[in-house]
Amino acid sequence: MRLPSFAPLRHRNFALYWTMRAVSTLGFQIQATTIGWQVYELARDSGRSVADSAFLLGLVGLAQFLPLLLLSPFGGQAADRWNRKRILQAYQAAKIVTLLALAATSALASDAALIAVFCAAVVSGAVNAFAPSASQALLPGLVPREELPQAVAISSLAFSTASIVGPSLAGAAIALGEGTTFGGATIAYGLAGAFFILGFCVCALIRPPPQEPPANSNALVMIREGFVYVWRNKIVLGAISLDLVAVLLAGATALLPVYARDILHVGPEGLGIMRAAGSAGAALVAVILAAAPLQRRVGPWMFAAVGVFGLATLLFGLSTVFWLSVVALFLIGASDMVSVYVRSSLIQLATPDAMRGRVASTSFIFISASNELGEFQSGVAARFLGPVGAVVLGGIGAVICSGLWIKIFPQLWRMDSFEDALAFAETPPRAAAQTASPA
Repeated sequence: MRLPSFAPLRHRNFALYWTMRAVSTLGFQIQATTIGWQVYELARDSGRSVADSAFLLGLVGLAQFLPLLLLSPFGGQAADRWNRKRILQAYQAAKIVTLLALAATSALASDAALIAVFCAAVVSGAVNAFAPSASQALLPGLVPREELPQAVAISSLAFSTASIVGPSLAGAAIALGEGTTFGGATIAYGLAGAFFILGFCVCALIRPPPQEPPANSNALVMIREGFVYVWRNKIVLGAISLDLVAVLLAGATALLPVYARDILHVGPEGLGIMRAAGSAGAALVAVILAAAPLQRRVGPWMFAAVGVFGLATLLFGLSTVFWLSVVALFLIGASDMVSVYVRSSLIQLATPDAMRGRVASTSFIFISASNELGEFQSGVAARFLGPVGAVVLGGIGAVICSGLWIKIFPQLWRMDSFEDALAFAETPPRAAAQTASPA
């Protein structure tokens, strides 16, 4: 296989964007890993059962999702109306303040610390509602259109690489700080804050091109236009809804602290390795896609990836051997990256610039529903079925949904090349569906 081409990085603004995305993701992953471990530790140390402690992990996901659900539409119209770079800087500044508050929770009693972490999760969810729309809408203007799929792969590589390193750093920081005056969580949160400070500084150097102004400046009208566009564009709707149902059902991330402590018995270091395993699989696939971008049958590739995602989740749920669990998580990340690569490229190409922020916000609502709400679903399922039963059932559900979505969105299944998506951005969806190349 030929070496990956990182040609999009020759564009200064994209190189800065890539760096900002990498360091900000490091901060995000360290925070997410630490919150999960801290909540589960506090719950178990206070005498709660494994099932009840897993349920609390699910509630953390719900606490982040509800404000995100309410505010993401406003984040989308803000990204189409206002300076996207400034929105990203405001997001990073807010994350720094939130991490300072989280670092202080180590000094509190267990119940008070749990309440404080949940409050921080609500604030974090509200802040997260504004960043993804601005970030996704900013990317297409930083590279030529023909380099966009490759830029998506390279950008995903930044996310995946940081997602490998971040959880490992979090696990090491927690283990290093245990038994010290500050506590492991405090050290981990401080490290996450340092990465967000670096991301803020790098973002300040980006010089994005002028944005195409929206046709309407009324916030509620703009939000409505975004939802209507997604509903009418079956390529966009099918891609983001497939991700929603698959990850909502088969998301095992929320239960990793349960597996680390009470099933596989590998502690915080093992938790870091497990969280990093999926990202390692995603990073490897991102490198492969940068070297050999998909050219044909992109729709079938995406559906096949979701099927593998479900099967790998099933394997993880049934495994009681640490190395096999790591392999399963690696496959989960690898298959998810194929889906992310195809989905992101199709959505970007099927959306005009003036709509990108709102479409990105709608997409992020679906993604967050699959992630944060998926964590809540996992916690509830674990409460009644046990953690193993919850993961196994989710993996089976993801495989079934992959097949159902082929029937519901045949246009997406028939999508041959990424260029086919351009027709959906330029013509009514009904007419565009006839222009897609046959599989």
